[in-house]
Formats: sequence, C-alpha cells, structure tokens
Amino acid sequence: MDGSPPDFDVLIVGAGISGIGAASHLRTRLPGHTFAILEGREAIGGTWDLFRFPGIRSDSDLFTFGYAFKPWTSDRSIAAGDLILDYLHEAVAENDLERHIHFGHRVTSAGWSSGDARWTVTAQREDGQAVELTSRFLFIGTGYFNYEQGFSPPFEGAEDFAGTIVHPQLWPEDLGYAGKRVVIIGSGATAVTILPAIAGTAAHVTMLQRSPSYVLSLPAEDPVNKALKRLIGPHRAYRISRRQNIWMQRAIYKATQRWPHAARRVLVADVRRRLPKGYDVATHFNPRYEPWDQRMCIVPDGDMFEAISRGDASVATGQIERFVPEGIRLTSGEVLEADVIVTATGLNMLAFGGIAFRVDDAPVDVPETTIYKSMMLSDVPNLAFAVGYTNASWTLKVDLVCEHTCRLLAHMDAVGADMVVPVRSGPVERRPVFNLSSGYVQRGSHLFPHAGASGPWTLEMAYEVDVQRLRFDPVDGPDLQFRYGAQGTPRASDTTWTGASVA
Repeated sequence: MDGSPPDFDVLIVGAGISGIGAASHLRTRLPGHTFAILEGREAIGGTWDLFRFPGIRSDSDLFTFGYAFKPWTSDRSIAAGDLILDYLHEAVAENDLERHIHFGHRVTSAGWSSGDARWTVTAQREDGQAVELTSRFLFIGTGYFNYEQGFSPPFEGAEDFAGTIVHPQLWPEDLGYAGKRVVIIGSGATAVTILPAIAGTAAHVTMLQRSPSYVLSLPAEDPVNKALKRLIGPHRAYRISRRQNIWMQRAIYKATQRWPHAARRVLVADVRRRLPKGYDVATHFNPRYEPWDQRMCIVPDGDMFEAISRGDASVATGQIERFVPEGIRLTSGEVLEADVIVTATGLNMLAFGGIAFRVDDAPVDVPETTIYKSMMLSDVPNLAFAVGYTNASWTLKVDLVCEHTCRLLAHMDAVGADMVVPVRSGPVERRPVFNLSSGYVQRGSHLFPHAGASGPWTLEMAYEVDVQRLRFDPVDGPDLQFRYGAQGTPRASDTTWTGASVA
C-alpha cells in the first residue's frame, strides 16, 4: 500500500437495517463498485443488537419491515428481536457482506474535498487509534437516536429508592425481577413490550403513564401468509403479503387522518372488548391526542391486555411527585410500591450519529440544511442517508433510498460525473422532518435538517409518493447539480484493507 488512506466508491456508516440494506443493494445492482461498512459497535444489527430488554420485538409486521429483496419466511408477523437478528445475519451471509464490515470503527468526522472529489472519513477505533478512509460517495445509515444513552428525566428522590432503577436501553443481563414488584414508567412501544414479557414472572407489573397512548392489537401470525406459503411457496407469498400489508397500512393511516374521531372510537372500543367489564378504559387507554399524532403502539395477540386481565399487570395514570424508598409517590398521594423501576421514558435523538461534516473545510450546520428527495442534504455533495417512516415500517423507506442511491451512482458513471449536489434555487419554506408530537421528537428535532414545503424538498411519510419519485422518476432534476470530469479510480479495494490504522 502506498501510504494513502484506503479508497472506495462508497463508504457506508452503520451495520444496522439501513447499512446492511445499502450494502446488499450495491452488491446486486452495482457489483463493480467497491465499498466498506464502518460500524462503531462490535456486532451487526444496530437497534436489534443494542436493546436487550425482555420481549424486544418489532412494532410493525415483518412482511413490510423485511427487505424487498429478502423474504421473511417465519410464521411470526410481529417478531422477537432474536428472529430479526437471525434475519439480518442471513442477509449478510447471502450477500457476502461480512468481509466488508469493519467493527469497532466509530465515525467521528467526514470532510468533502471538491478538488479531490472525495470524502475523507475519520473513524475512531476502540484501541484509541484514528483511521482515515476516502470514498467517492458516503451513505449514512445510523438511524436517528443516540446509542450511548437513552432519555431519563431527573426524578426527585431517585437516590432514596431502595430498589433498582434501570433504563431499557442499558438493560443489565443479570437483572433479577422474578417474584419482584416492577413499575415501568412510560406508555410507549418499549413499555407495552416489557409489560407482558415479564408479567407472570414478576410478582406484579405496573405501567405508570403520565397520559395514555393508542394501543392496537394485531395477530402475531398472518394466517393468509401461512396459507399462501403452502400453495405458492415462501417467495411469492412474501411478495403478495408485502403488497397487501403496505396497502392496508396506507389505507388505515389515511382513514385515521380523514376521520380521526371515528378512528379513536374504533381503537378505544377494541381495547374495551379485550379488558374485563368495567375496566376504566377512559382513563388509561383514551389518549389526549388524535391517532397517529404519535406512533401507534402494537401488541401481538393482545398480550398486554391478557396480562392485565389475569391480574399479573395493571396500569396507573398520574403524575410522579417523587421517588420514595418503597417506590413512587404520585401527586394524588398514592404510592406505587416497587422493587424494580424501569424508566421506559424514551430516546435521545442524534442526527447522523453525531458525525461532524465539512465541505471544502467549511463546517456543515446540519439543522440549516434542507432535505432533498428524503435522502440527500442541500449543498452537501455525494451523500445519501436513510431515515424511515414514522407511520409505516422503517425498511420500506430504506429499500427505496438504497435503490435510488444505486440509480444515482449508475447515472454518474454513465455521464462521467464526479460530484452531485442538491442546490436550493430559492427560499424554501421550512417544515419539520418528523410529523409526530412525541416527547422525544419535540426534544430532539432541532438537531436534524429541515424539509421544504414543495417539490423534491418535501420529506414524505407516504410510501406511494416515494415509490414514484425514488423508484420511477429520473434521478436528475433542476435542483440537482452534477459536475463532470471524474477524478480517477479507487486506490485500494475493500477486499485488501484489513482495518489497520493508516492515520
């Protein structure tokens, strides 16, 4: 090697759902392109490897959460985390990606040079050494939350509590809850997952919420898909189930937006029929907001309601006054006794893994950039990213973004372009990226780029719109500028770089 940093056509940051998807698309659509995946942790899977709390599972069906290119063949439609990790490992093996993944390389900065038409990416290794790599194109698949620490508000008197306090993002492997009283603070996807998973083993589980969320029960298995697999095989059955579920998701979402009050009545009525007669559904399961103002909580086969009906679990709705030695005292004066308190209080959002970007030595102020076609940033060359839907499966967006990225790279090769950059032709009305009123969004949305109000600058939470513009519309456009006269060829293949420090 000549001492220069290893150079690639594409560097992918993150080996989770998005990064594995990007690499798989590159392997099949652009087999001549070199790439590497830089992963800060020591395992693939991202969220699905990080979270180890009991019951960790998908909050959407796997026929749409799975990749378009890889059928989900399990009978489980709402699947546990270990099954999802197995699926991701299969995707890595089937696409020969393992040799391209470099673990323990946390990307800290990325600088673009227009003179070289290259990104220089700096990654910090666990041994403290810094590694530099260069690439023509950069793909960010880091998700949108901070992997180091979840959100936990300060609770008065926490130091007085005699038991154990744990956040689900840092769930200890040796946490013993059998025969103990557990209080889970929160009412989101994590809380409604943990509750049924530990109910029956714990002495009692209480979900303490400040206000209710919408909770929707869906079948854990899809009987139609099971029948189709027997008749036409798993691959064709997957394609049919995927299309069917996409259509159903979009139809239900649009109906809730058009008739929110009717949707509320249906959702609350479904909860009422699953709980004992006389249960106070109005207090505990009738949210203050309209459906899909926040993400819907999914429970497979109504497992949460079964735990409540058996008496193994309960829901308390109220404000926390303080922690006390025996548990939590509410402003009503009631004390919820606990041996273990789980603070399922949410995420800390983080844009692009906290990477510091520079373009020609000028720092990029990420919140001041505008998103182009839901996947690029204004005035930032040769970069794409994947952020999934808030109202549908994450991977639906990932597949479309990866397809379009490959189309864009192929177009650049065909016309001899070494640089592509979205440029705003005039003022763009700012819109928030995330269309949710959830607490974690309100706390962290200021860290992210903004969307526009029209044209390719909108960020759509509508799969059918993205299918048109990312899969079928031309890759070029009046707001996308190309520079022609490509700069040479890569200096080193990802098959020759071993991860040795070159900085």
